[in-house]
Amino acid sequence: MHVLITADTVGGVWTYTQDLVSALAKRGIRITLVSFGALPTSEQTEWLKALPEVDYRPTSFRLEWMQDAAVDVERSRRYLQELIREVRPNLLHSNQLCYGSVKADIPRIVVAHSDVVSWWQSVHGTEPPEEEWRWYRSEVRNGLRSADLVVAPSQWMMGTLVDNDDFNTETRIIYNGRDVSLFKSSSTRSNYALSVGRVWDRGKQLDLLLNQNLDIPVYIAGPNEDPGKNTRITRFASQSELRELYSRAAIYVATSRYEPFGLAPVEAALSGCALVLNDIPVFRELWHDCAVYFEQNNATALARAVSDLSINESKRQEFADRAQSRAREKFRASRMANEYCAIYEQVLAREQVA
Repeated sequence: MHVLITADTVGGVWTYTQDLVSALAKRGIRITLVSFGALPTSEQTEWLKALPEVDYRPTSFRLEWMQDAAVDVERSRRYLQELIREVRPNLLHSNQLCYGSVKADIPRIVVAHSDVVSWWQSVHGTEPPEEEWRWYRSEVRNGLRSADLVVAPSQWMMGTLVDNDDFNTETRIIYNGRDVSLFKSSSTRSNYALSVGRVWDRGKQLDLLLNQNLDIPVYIAGPNEDPGKNTRITRFASQSELRELYSRAAIYVATSRYEPFGLAPVEAALSGCALVLNDIPVFRELWHDCAVYFEQNNATALARAVSDLSINESKRQEFADRAQSRAREKFRASRMANEYCAIYEQVLAREQVA
């Protein structure tokens, strides 16, 4: 089987791509990988050195959610059509919503990691400006309606897509996964809280942490200056440095008001952190009773939850163990790859019958 996978190097989709492509290649699946958004750094492509069989094609075409992207999206769509004619894959696995409408005589699977409309609704509580987002919404709808199968990493994400974009394509939920072997628990865990995210992204809502004087130090791994004495913002230079932060933190805090899935809590759970999560539907769906939840978007409730765990070591360990067990069961890269292999085979079998 030969699969053409599209990805982007801008956010968490690249991490997802790394684990999925690595796992698929180990199963003997031939991969042509194309990235968009920005040319990757040498650190971002380090993992590909262990996979010389993967045919990697980096590009800098702008993505559909970026400003003034219409020309680049059309050019990248033509690029993909030419590439499909060149390498002749069995199917297209697109991690961008717009490429479901690529004109090609192969099945197309679109994976909806996030979208601007649901982000806007979650952050602003309103519909996005119609005129400003008309082109984007048209691209997304055409991509979803033209695909053979639409995948989302959570029921919540799929529900918002169906509500907003009115498509009848077959759907499937496949939870994201991480390579469990990459994460470790330190024997000298420190009583501090950690959060990961872009401080400027209102969907991450990190101001809930920045504006509180918590009982323990808080580290935020992300770009911004230090906003206060009890909070430290650290710019991690590598994934290995971030994994070291996970391994030493006692508590991981997820403040997001918008999160279609959330890889960082998975990474923290695999590293042995207790999870404190904003009480939004997607976190309840994914983590059930394996996390401590604070009242939705309430900074005072967040501070109480962190304080309670910080002084109650037995409770903190209980929730850390629950989260780690669930992450190892539900959010493994190997499980994710197996489910993608299954849908690849199903879609190809339908195509052959047709």
